[in-house]
Amino acid sequence: MSSGPSDVKPIDERAVPVPEAAFVPRAMRIAGAWAWRIVAIVLALIPIGWVVAQASIVVIPLLVGALLAALLRPLYVRLLNWRWPKALALLTTLLVLIAAVGALLTLVVTQLAGGLDLDMERLTVQYQRAMEWLRNSPLHVTEQQLTQVFENATSWLQQNVSSILSQALSAGSTAVSFLTGCLVTLFALIFYLLDGRRIWLFIVSLFPRPARAAIDGAAQRSWVSVGSYVRVQVVVALIDALGIAVGALLLHVPFAIPIGIIVFLAAFVPFIGAIVSGSLAVLVALLYNDPINALLMLVVVVAVMQIEAHVLQPLIMGNAVKVHPLAVLVSVSAGSIFGGIAGAVFAVPIVAGLNVAINYIASEQWRGLPDPTRYPGAQPDEPEEPAVLGAARAVRERFAHFGDDNASADEPHGATASDAAEPATEAHPHMTHSDVSGDVDSEKKEA
Repeated sequence: MSSGPSDVKPIDERAVPVPEAAFVPRAMRIAGAWAWRIVAIVLALIPIGWVVAQASIVVIPLLVGALLAALLRPLYVRLLNWRWPKALALLTTLLVLIAAVGALLTLVVTQLAGGLDLDMERLTVQYQRAMEWLRNSPLHVTEQQLTQVFENATSWLQQNVSSILSQALSAGSTAVSFLTGCLVTLFALIFYLLDGRRIWLFIVSLFPRPARAAIDGAAQRSWVSVGSYVRVQVVVALIDALGIAVGALLLHVPFAIPIGIIVFLAAFVPFIGAIVSGSLAVLVALLYNDPINALLMLVVVVAVMQIEAHVLQPLIMGNAVKVHPLAVLVSVSAGSIFGGIAGAVFAVPIVAGLNVAINYIASEQWRGLPDPTRYPGAQPDEPEEPAVLGAARAVRERFAHFGDDNASADEPHGATASDAAEPATEAHPHMTHSDVSGDVDSEKKEA
């Protein structure tokens, strides 16, 4: 008995359960998933930032030591490749650093001691010239207005003399903290150069084993990026300092060499540091010379800043550190807001390292690599790893015995000798051909 159309019951749509996700657009669900994860990361970073701020007397020297180690590591490795003992190579590297810092301090002290005598009569004449220029300027600033400003400043000093004295009394503790930080930086630098790899592998061992290869590879690439940034920034700072110091010498501005040294040190804060320190040269030119001389000094400072922004940063810094100049400026601004001067100094190296690390982890090149903490025969305190040495030795033997063509033909499936060495080089990007060849010769000599 067949049933007719009248026997089919209509389907009640309300009886079919509809998932709640169907009422939310897919784009909104993705945005929500990103939003709560970002909020969770920010909430996790807040207590970390608080702990770092409270322990800044230890954290900042450790970071300074890391930057100095990245700067001096090539010299230390080169001395080791020249068969120098580790102790002698380390001592020589530290002496080079101390000699450079001592030379800068000696120049500043001698220059200031030789020309710090103030000529009050000259300063009075300069003050009168400045007042005349202000009266004739479009601002029409009168002497009574300046007198009122000075009186307000004097009253403010009288009202806040107690707080100023308390800050002056705390200068002793600040000096002690500075000396403590210098000692921590020196010891951190020594251990970074001697046992940096061993210390890092201990940190990596704290992570789950499947993530160790990714963390180690990302950190190695970040270290290379930070080292390139520090070395290139030294060159940029030296060019800025020479440009402003030479301009000050040509314009007969006093204290030209100390101003150049201040510009060199301040230039480690990209963009902002050189501008602030260059304004000091303009102020000195205004006080000791005349407004025209100060205007010419301002032209020199602006010209140096333009060369840095449009030539040095894109060409030199852009090739060494893959960070856009706008990202550099934003990083420095954010670092100065949250961390003051220290935040402005460390902002760009941290951003450059994170950029390289995130790109490496996202590329998944680390998949299939062994656990770096369990690598057979690893020597953490040596500048090179045995895997790189073996690959370099194989390539050299092929080229020595069979030539370029035979070396390429011996590789299976059309692989070349450079392809055979590529995984080891990828795993250890901080190795250089000269360093590898030096250690290969060392192993052959020991054999």
